[in-house]
Amino acid sequence: MNIMKKVFCLLIVFFLCFTSNAQIVAEANPKDVSVHYQDKTTDDLYWHGRRFKVTAGAFFPTNNTEVEVGNNNGTFGNLIDFEKDLGFDKNTISFVAAFEWRISRRSRLGTEYFYLKRTAIKTLEKEIEFGDNVYPVDARVSSFMDNQIYRITYGYAIISKPTYEIGALIGAHILLGDVGLKLEANTAEAEYRDTFDFTAPLPDVGIWGEFVLAKKWGLYANANYFALKINDIDGRIWSYNLSVLYNVYKNFSLTAGYTGLNIRIDAEKERLNGFFKWGYNGPTLTATYAFGGHVKFYKH
Repeated sequence: MNIMKKVFCLLIVFFLCFTSNAQIVAEANPKDVSVHYQDKTTDDLYWHGRRFKVTAGAFFPTNNTEVEVGNNNGTFGNLIDFEKDLGFDKNTISFVAAFEWRISRRSRLGTEYFYLKRTAIKTLEKEIEFGDNVYPVDARVSSFMDNQIYRITYGYAIISKPTYEIGALIGAHILLGDVGLKLEANTAEAEYRDTFDFTAPLPDVGIWGEFVLAKKWGLYANANYFALKINDIDGRIWSYNLSVLYNVYKNFSLTAGYTGLNIRIDAEKERLNGFFKWGYNGPTLTATYAFGGHVKFYKH
């Protein structure tokens, strides 16, 4: 958690330093700079300040997953490290997609989608209690974890200049999770399984910044955090992203970035109680198509 706070603080310092430096440059040449960048934004920067953006690509996360599931009698199973205890690969590949609508110069709406499905089969090296059953040492167990994340955000640019914007975010991650274990036996009668699924709406707030580095280069960063208890779901979330954009040709751009998400959920179900902790971070490679007119950036 200390590392997360340091990253969050570094992003804030970066935004403040960038803003201060840009303001100094603008004040040194108030007339020439504003006119020059205003012209560049509308005529040369095809990718910047467009009404709509569609993004799709691949995410290469390193996963860390811990799950504990018990029954409503108050008996909890032991904590399971999915990568260590069940043989899940830490490094995976998944699909990501996003859409953004610039409502006005300062306001924007965004949606994101992330999907990751993992399976594994392993001979257990320790006894595992999960749900209503005990999976003994040397048992052959198959397991799965399906995760879908939907996100919707509203961003407001507190500072809006032709070549950089800094603002606040409010939104929500909606996590759909499904986790299960199955004992693989020689006879159908000896087989048994346990599953645990949940839907967790996790709101978050944060900061973001978008910067024009050169005619074909841009930088985007954001950091978000929130903790909330809703009915039988108690969750905490921390996410961040830093990405660099390269404009290949007119409305088409490629983006390389680094993204992280850390989630902890305590859920009470009718049949099962569960603890779920999942963190992933890693590089992303995406393609972006921007279209629609440019928003009007006023001279400052």
